[in-house]
Amino acid sequence: MIYLDNAATGGFKPAAVQSATLAALRLSANPGRSGHRLSIALAERVLACRNLLSEIFGGYGYERVVFTRSCTEALNLMLLGTLKAGDHAVCTCIEHNSVLRPLEHLKKTAGVSYDIAPLGEDGKLHPEAVAALVRENTRVCCVTTASNVTGYAPDLAAIRRAIPARVLLFADGAQGAGHIPIHMKKTGIDALALAGHKGLHAIQGAAALLFSDRFDPDPILFGGTGSESYSLDMPTFYPDRLEAGTLSYPAVAALFEGALTVKSRQREGAENLLRLTKALLSSLAQMPHYRAYSEPNECGIVSFSHDMVPSEELAGILSDRFDIAVRGGLHCAPLAHKALGTAESGLVRASFSPFQSMREVDALISALAKI
Repeated sequence: MIYLDNAATGGFKPAAVQSATLAALRLSANPGRSGHRLSIALAERVLACRNLLSEIFGGYGYERVVFTRSCTEALNLMLLGTLKAGDHAVCTCIEHNSVLRPLEHLKKTAGVSYDIAPLGEDGKLHPEAVAALVRENTRVCCVTTASNVTGYAPDLAAIRRAIPARVLLFADGAQGAGHIPIHMKKTGIDALALAGHKGLHAIQGAAALLFSDRFDPDPILFGGTGSESYSLDMPTFYPDRLEAGTLSYPAVAALFEGALTVKSRQREGAENLLRLTKALLSSLAQMPHYRAYSEPNECGIVSFSHDMVPSEELAGILSDRFDIAVRGGLHCAPLAHKALGTAESGLVRASFSPFQSMREVDALISALAKI
């Protein structure tokens, strides 16, 4: 199979990630819960991963790196752990349901309100449009690092400058992390959610939340931490306060090796993805019946439509007849499709890995030409 669904889950895992995962399965222990040598050794690797992520993303130290099971869980922790009755939030129309649904839940159950910034006529997110929605009771502004529909990356630094300093800036790093440079301190990001299994090349179940010293969320999960076990309350210090239950050490081990891969070759991977998306878009522009909705981008995403074949049917044809894996539909981002005018039939999304080449582009172009 030619796998072009990397925006959903990275299809290729580096050898170091595979080896680290298998090693963690061969000899397991609970990191940081016991005092024996193996538990301590695994806890040291967990700490190393926290430090590495904080380094790569310009974070605020290992204690403010919390591991979660998914980027969705990290985003829920951001929003549900922060917003209270009477608070207001601002997000954008290109957000994933992992942001929109928690906000809607808080609106219906907790007295939280929110507004959604639109795209401009040029299809871009303008900082002044975001800032215009800020109220006196606005506590949070949540913006994706890159659209999972088109690959478009908003200017987070410009948005940070446009909104008041008192407003926390949250970033969904599901699609951008590992592909585009993200530096929390330089950009002014207060909380960053990461999906380890996409651009960071780790396995599913590997994710993290990085946050600043301006952000002190309440836990949304309660249980054992291996610390302050005499107390029935969660610890007051991080990361323990937000990490109830046993960590998935295989996921953390994979994330550590995947992050090392990103550290060593992020620019090379981004340049390759830019080249691949540019080539596909150039070909689509010359083919009748197809319309593209992306621009060349470092996240490797190209979404397009066919003027006679619905997106999910087209994705099915590519899978069944040509053994090419893409994704059709709304991509869990309904407001993005509404903004693009594609909410009725959705789009086909081809998403590349930094490890792929023009071979995959040529195969997709050939199949689309035959269709």
